Amino acid sequence: MDDQQDPQKQQKATTNRSTKKTITIVAVSALLGGGVGGGVVYALNNMNQTSSTITATNNSKKAGTAKISNITVNQSSAAETAFNKVKGAVVSVVNMQKEQQNDNTLNSFGTLFGDGSSNNNNSNNNKDQIYSEGSGVIYQKGAGKAYIVTNNHVVAGSDKTEVILSNGTKINAHIVGTDPVTDLAVLSIPDNKVTTVATFGNSADIKAGESVLAIGSPLGSQYATSVTEGIISATNRTVPVQNEQTGVQTGTATVIQTDAAINPGNSGGALINLAGQVIGINSMKLASAGNGQGSVEGMGFAIPSNEVVTIINQLVENGKVTRPALGVSIIGLSQVSTASQQQVLKLPSSVTQGVVLVKVNHDSAAARAGLKQYDVIVSIDGQQITSVADLQTQLYKHNVGDKVKVGYYHNGKLAYTTVTLQAA
Repeated sequence: MDDQQDPQKQQKATTNRSTKKTITIVAVSALLGGGVGGGVVYALNNMNQTSSTITATNNSKKAGTAKISNITVNQSSAAETAFNKVKGAVVSVVNMQKEQQNDNTLNSFGTLFGDGSSNNNNSNNNKDQIYSEGSGVIYQKGAGKAYIVTNNHVVAGSDKTEVILSNGTKINAHIVGTDPVTDLAVLSIPDNKVTTVATFGNSADIKAGESVLAIGSPLGSQYATSVTEGIISATNRTVPVQNEQTGVQTGTATVIQTDAAINPGNSGGALINLAGQVIGINSMKLASAGNGQGSVEGMGFAIPSNEVVTIINQLVENGKVTRPALGVSIIGLSQVSTASQQQVLKLPSSVTQGVVLVKVNHDSAAARAGLKQYDVIVSIDGQQITSVADLQTQLYKHNVGDKVKVGYYHNGKLAYTTVTLQAA
């Protein structure tokens, strides 16, 4: 869930943002080695291969003479079958935004040649320009519509969204709903030209070491329907989620980790198993380890299909996702000076982590449970709360109307209360 825009805006750990239209292509040369003598032997090792026949002949015996050999390959693999099953459902998603252009060319020539009349030719043209490109997966069609899941960051800020089918057909898309928290979005297009629909597999059944394929449009639609192969490196990896505007961590996400190559533009594409089922939506990659440790390879992440299905069903039904909330404004305790922790919050010196209630909204879930301004939440349902991200993660495990037990400090004393969660 990696997309490419202005290089100056790239971060060391990046979400799989969609790619800009203009790219730099690096040519890589391959060294072809030949054996000495009349024949060459090739070894093929493919776990998923069911049958393979490779023959090579070279009848040239004259020294220094090269000749093209006849090579016949008959290969059948589960990976190939799975890819062919899904590839028609994977699309390119183009984010188009208006760019104001000032056409001063005529004015410049008019000034140079003393033609003052050209000053009347100034114009501002608001045209839809390709801002970025990503990927998407068609997962349902019927009643004249086809639905596509992609990443929220692929379509964020778009004035117009365009979908390019695997056969190259371009179709204007409608944004049904978006969810920045999970980085998911749903688009719809007319279904008359849609021929393939992907199905979701159960992400709870996946295992580390299982073979997977990533399908999408790395570096944009020029390389649409590219496929890479790898394995599941971890089934439940917890990664931080940051606010794109502020860079502040707002929570954590549980994702599938894979070493299948995920490049800029793969955002929103499919991670599939060898049965041809979508088990994740590619969303991000880890590009750098930080702390001067250099670049990282083979660290891609996908949103598990079980979570994807839950979110996209809500987006289609309501256009948004409703989540539980306390009805408060908060900051991390680490953002409060030691003096204020002691004098204002009246915390014991042993309390160094938690979340401070800066404001408790009137008649909110927190207010009804007796929570006050400057109370410090340290646990929810027995789980320690050390940061804003922890609080959000614990809350989002629940539904609106659920009751949670909150541990907090009030005027320096530890207390507990039960909060009935309200809609955010």
